Amino acid sequence: MYRAPSKDRRRVTPAGQGRAPGDVPARGGDSQIIYAALDLGTNNCRLMIATLHNSQFRIIEAFSRIVRLGEGLAHSGRLHERAMERALKALKICAEKIEKRGAARIRAVATQACRIALNGQEFITRVERETGLKLTIITPEEEAHLSVVGCASLLDGREVTPQARAALVMDVGGGSTELSWVELADDVAASSTTSLVDAQTTVQNNALRMARRLPKPRYWISLPIGVVNLAERFPEPSNGDTRQWFESMVEEVSRSLRDFDAPESLRGHFDCGEAYIVGTSGAITSLAGMHLRLERYDRSKVDGLWMGHDNVQAVIARLIELGPSGRELEPCIGRDRADLVLAGAAILEAVQRLWPCQRLRVADRGLREGLLLSMAKKKTRRRRRRGPHRPAQATA
Repeated sequence: MYRAPSKDRRRVTPAGQGRAPGDVPARGGDSQIIYAALDLGTNNCRLMIATLHNSQFRIIEAFSRIVRLGEGLAHSGRLHERAMERALKALKICAEKIEKRGAARIRAVATQACRIALNGQEFITRVERETGLKLTIITPEEEAHLSVVGCASLLDGREVTPQARAALVMDVGGGSTELSWVELADDVAASSTTSLVDAQTTVQNNALRMARRLPKPRYWISLPIGVVNLAERFPEPSNGDTRQWFESMVEEVSRSLRDFDAPESLRGHFDCGEAYIVGTSGAITSLAGMHLRLERYDRSKVDGLWMGHDNVQAVIARLIELGPSGRELEPCIGRDRADLVLAGAAILEAVQRLWPCQRLRVADRGLREGLLLSMAKKKTRRRRRRGPHRPAQATA
């Protein structure tokens, strides 16, 4: 269990909270602060721990586990005990990793399942009591913004021809899907460079320079539809027309999005091929893994991958043909996602039909990376407020 520190223990506090006088600084000193970003979603629990040294991020540990916290939530309105137990087991592992690494700045957030569950806040209190982690339930707007921030390095319109002028970032979660329309002006694209890398590779760009100019959605919407609740609402038929079943899911998503006309001013970019979709979710990365026919999932080959609409259609056709048992055997899907991956594909297909574009960029990144970069941005703001000649005060 992650416990409150005693006098002789290292103190680990959430980002933005101060360190009391005499507390031990993070490992590596103030110049190498350790950050931890935790995202408890409707389907997954994800953790990323990184250092920021000489204005560069280095990922030192990452953890992800499917917990299905929102299982049955759409029917009962409450988080079920078994689902909460699964999530708590994963959160205890996260707490241990955070303490072991000596993280000094922590942002731990919960999303749709805890937002809408009648016992969501009660569960948050239980998490703090049993793990020591203080989770914050973020709004759909903040979730959408953080997902865009996390995908910033993939928002470079100069990488395609014709040059893209707009992008639609879609974060497909377990209980909701956040869609964000972003304009890709030349100066914004130029500042959106890679800043988060695996521990085995070197950092290529200045993370803090990018953090000062993080992209912001011009328009956004949060649909109360994710892979878990959509799959529960449309169980796969054991026999019959599976293609029609898939189309029913597509139509359900389309109905929720069809009347949202705020981004119409950007439609011209989509109509003339100057736009693309950035898709971040386990379902979409699974589609990419199948497209590449990987024998085991490889983030380095998936993150940033470009897929054409015809590539997506071919993978969807294969998934439908395989059936549930066949999908379980696919190395990039497995048993945990076998019943969810086509729900994610249906959400993607609905978005592509309403906002047609031929290019999809796959993102194995998102909310966690957005949390890390948002913490870095706050750190640079504090430094600027203090001024270059004032001594920095210890913070946690």
